[in-house]
Amino acid sequence: GIVDASEIPPTYGMPHGKVIGIIAGGDQAIRKAVEHAEDDRQQAWKDLQQFNISNADVLIGIAASGKTPYVIGGLKDARMHGIVTACITCNESTEVSRHADYPIEVIVGPEFVTGSTRMKAGTAQKLVLNMISTATMIKLGRVKGNKMIDMQLTNNKLIDRGTRMIMEELGVDQQKAEALLKEFGNVRRVIDGYTGHA
Repeated sequence: GIVDASEIPPTYGMPHGKVIGIIAGGDQAIRKAVEHAEDDRQQAWKDLQQFNISNADVLIGIAASGKTPYVIGGLKDARMHGIVTACITCNESTEVSRHADYPIEVIVGPEFVTGSTRMKAGTAQKLVLNMISTATMIKLGRVKGNKMIDMQLTNNKLIDRGTRMIMEELGVDQQKAEALLKEFGNVRRVIDGYTGHA
């Protein structure tokens, strides 16, 4: 969830803080497990308060087993506050699913190494998140055709990609496309603002 959320601003030009990923134990748990953090049913709601969660938001709980207390508590509290909830789990009819308005159950079967859900379950959940975030960004108009025209131009690869998009969209050569991208600073602004005059 954190990985998917972190890709939204650079890929689609969305402001930071629109799509947020949190993890039991806080950001330090991304690199090193925080013991028993996922066992606390009250902590998710506390963690969500720093982001001013409201009924204008949607909360997606992610738990491969479908029984993680941190996720269950967060979903339960969110629903009590009128917030739309969904979940992604890899077992059928779980407690997590019962507390979600839109349960998504991706049944991948037993892991090759028993209980190691970073394998099939984690991969399946990331694919579902990709579908949700991509479809949402398309619906919000952050994609033109199949191009991410609002991407942040944070490295040479993305600048080259933006240049090619402009060349294709406007039928200009590379030099002109690069100049336009430099002038406008964003692929969308070039496409929307370029009139074809020198």
